[in-house]
Parts: sequence; C-alpha cells; structure tokens
Amino acid sequence: MNYALELAHKAGEAGEVPVGAVIIDSQGNLLSEAANQKEKNQDPTAHAEIEAIRNASRVKQNWCLQDCTLYVTLEPCPMCAGAILNSRLSLLVYGADEPKSGAIRTVVNLPDSECSHHRLQVLAGIKEAACRQQLQSWFSRQRNKSK
Repeated sequence: MNYALELAHKAGEAGEVPVGAVIIDSQGNLLSEAANQKEKNQDPTAHAEIEAIRNASRVKQNWCLQDCTLYVTLEPCPMCAGAILNSRLSLLVYGADEPKSGAIRTVVNLPDSECSHHRLQVLAGIKEAACRQQLQSWFSRQRNKSK
C-alpha cells in the first residue's frame, strides 16, 4: 500500500485525482503499477485500477488474474469493481472508503451481490488515514486554486 500511496501522490502532482494501484502475484512479485490517468489520456475509464488490471493482464498474457492481489488507495467505483470481478483477482486491499461511489462495501457491495459470478476477498481500511488524508488534501488544494 505504501507504493500505491507514492503512485497516488505522483498522480496528484500531475493534476489527476490521487489514486494509485499495484498488483502483485502470489509470490509477491510486482506485476503492475498505475495511477489515475483520466486527464492525461482524456479517457473516463483510465482509473488506477483499470490501468493496473490492463497492465497485469499484458504481463501475464492472460486476462485471468486469479492468484493476484490488487492494492488501491481508494475503494473502487462500480466500473472498477466490475473489472476487478471480471479479472478474477483473488484479493482486493484498499485504503479509504469512497462515500459517494464505493462499490465494494460503502454504497453498494458488488462482490457479494447476486450479480457477481466471482467471490472476492476484501481487506478494507489498510493505511486508511494516510489514503484519506492524501485525497482530502488534494481536493482542498484544488478548491483553493479555483477561488
């Protein structure tokens, strides 16, 4: 999660919402790293989780990431939760809850819903204070810039 926080910080410095993600395999090897790139790519799907899943799938040359863990600084949105489930990741570890669009536990629970064909293990609240503070500070700076 520390590395995901570093990636999120770099994204924030680049003008992106500071969210970072890493995927490791069952031996603890780093397969993929990513941060939000919506502004850079002008792509609404360029969330950190989606980019990390795409990169890990290319590295493994397989869409199925069943023995992998995704670490992300913010609870995934519905789009990212769907991608996580479809990629068959074994474990999701996330930092801060997302009270507006969290689709893992906060607003909706896609992994445990009837529409989910994959059972995902979830660890929430890892480095939560650091993840939340990073996001809140970034949004505060953005609001101050627009004044």
